[in-house]
Amino acid sequence: MPDLDPQSIAAYWDAEADTFDDEADHGLRDLRVRAAWAGRLRSWMPRPPADVLDLGCGTGSLTLLLAEQGHRPVGVDLSPRMAEAARGKLAAAGFAAPVLTGDASDPPAAAGTSFDVVLARHLLWTLPAPERALRTWMGLLRPQGRLILIEGNWQASGDGPPYVPGAGALPWLGGVSAGPLVEVLRPYAASVAVEPLTDPVLWGKPIHDERYAVIANR
Repeated sequence: MPDLDPQSIAAYWDAEADTFDDEADHGLRDLRVRAAWAGRLRSWMPRPPADVLDLGCGTGSLTLLLAEQGHRPVGVDLSPRMAEAARGKLAAAGFAAPVLTGDASDPPAAAGTSFDVVLARHLLWTLPAPERALRTWMGLLRPQGRLILIEGNWQASGDGPPYVPGAGALPWLGGVSAGPLVEVLRPYAASVAVEPLTDPVLWGKPIHDERYAVIANR
């Protein structure tokens, strides 16, 4: 397992917080992009209200969409500045959903221990032990709960993000293809489905790499 300093990782994302929402799929400032993500979330989620753990929530754009759709989200992010931005975004829209600072791979107990949905977007590549995290997340689901993973493999396009010292040893640095991810989840899930996310409206631009959602039902 790679030995990465959590403080260095948090500092990396703290430094990204001010400009994070400049990416179309992060800030969802473009109404077409926002509507596209809202529609996808609606199609994956159970009927509201559901208790949702949004892991690696960043600045809270998806957390806010979930709250607007009548769900009860709880956000978790390792970066204090990201978590602060998410709390501000939710509060500005009139929501009091909690956002905690903590390790998404092993969420703090204060976030809760039982959820209808666990959601993570573009998080697995950052984790030293992604397979262990997936087992932990499946264990947080109630019966008939679902794990929703929005993922991709950016290595295919040579567009993997720069990261912290020692990150070269991360198992899924640059992303992971759907096939290996599904195989990891199969022993813990009653069913696993993959949905390609190739619509450029979701990303605010054309894409040339693998992007998809995995929905694993307990």
